[in-house]
Amino acid sequence: MSAPLEGIVVADFSRVLAGPLATMTLADLGARVIKVERPGTGDDTRAWGPPYADSGMTTYFESANRGKESVALDLTDPGDRDRAHELIARSDVVIENFRPGLFAALGFDWERLSEDHPGLVYASVSGFGLGEGAALPGYDFVAQAVGGLMHITGEAGGDAMKAGVALVDVLTGKDAVIGILAALRRRERTGRGSKIEVNLLSSLQAALVNQVSAHLGAGVEPGRLGNRHPSIAPYESLQCADAPIAVACGNDAQFARMTQELGRPELAADPRFARNPDRVRHRAALVQELESALAEGPAGVWAERLNRVGVAAGVVNTIGEGIALAERLGLEPVQEARGADGRRSRQIRSPLRWTPEIPVRPAAPPRLGEHDPAIRAWLDAAR
Repeated sequence: MSAPLEGIVVADFSRVLAGPLATMTLADLGARVIKVERPGTGDDTRAWGPPYADSGMTTYFESANRGKESVALDLTDPGDRDRAHELIARSDVVIENFRPGLFAALGFDWERLSEDHPGLVYASVSGFGLGEGAALPGYDFVAQAVGGLMHITGEAGGDAMKAGVALVDVLTGKDAVIGILAALRRRERTGRGSKIEVNLLSSLQAALVNQVSAHLGAGVEPGRLGNRHPSIAPYESLQCADAPIAVACGNDAQFARMTQELGRPELAADPRFARNPDRVRHRAALVQELESALAEGPAGVWAERLNRVGVAAGVVNTIGEGIALAERLGLEPVQEARGADGRRSRQIRSPLRWTPEIPVRPAAPPRLGEHDPAIRAWLDAAR
């Protein structure tokens, strides 16, 4: 079975996280991704350390750049700019996240490129769009703040908090992939390329799902609830004898099974707790009752018992413990990518699984300009 994107060439002019995550996904699907970097410094994340991998590169850079080739081009130099144009001419997809207007000012505007290359798929990633928000710097942390995610993250009455990872960049990268794949499919039918625009703020707001719907549909301004769900109970962390567990009880039948397993079946018949809306209204009393029962045993034991009766529950793991769990479940979460010089990079595997398996063996994230000689020769041959 050939890889889905075998034969597709991607010119990657993006840096940091959202764009590189998108192009790494395309590389995982079999595309040839050529990462264009600034001479001398390269992608900003090459300097975002510690920590550092065994290769000497930052683990941040390694997280979003496997499977790519790297060429260092100075886009202010006429010769290198010509090489960049030749790269785009040979590519199916170009992706960029320059400050809005800068890539066009260098001669790489969509209007000109699409006229010269009608089948080109052009993806632009920005922080706040290409209109009034074009002048605003696009960083995940700020997007989480101004977009509302921080307002609903953290303990009730406590400080607003960001997510523990650059979640908005991740979401925007995935949105970019969706748009690129759809544009490639459209090109198969029409022969024409497309311009796709994604931005951090829009991707975040689309990902707020039920929370933004509560605001738009019911005039509710959601606030911080810690680990609690605004519309479901119990759906939160509950303290056991030694540690908390996360419990996600999705319906009344699950709640009845939970109370039976806890030795408190009368709670399911209590008018305060019989139905989910009742449990949400009386959450404080419900949590007190449940935690009094959970105090009789350790978190790990309760999680196993609740899962056994069909109630989702789990201990609060570290990242390492989460990887170990995925390994025990047979999900093979870690893969090894290798470089041409023999270096190895341990990577989280793509979440996509294919049957038959895709024959793509990812290369280790490239060193800056690692593929300069070959790529420059390839581009110069046509000049």
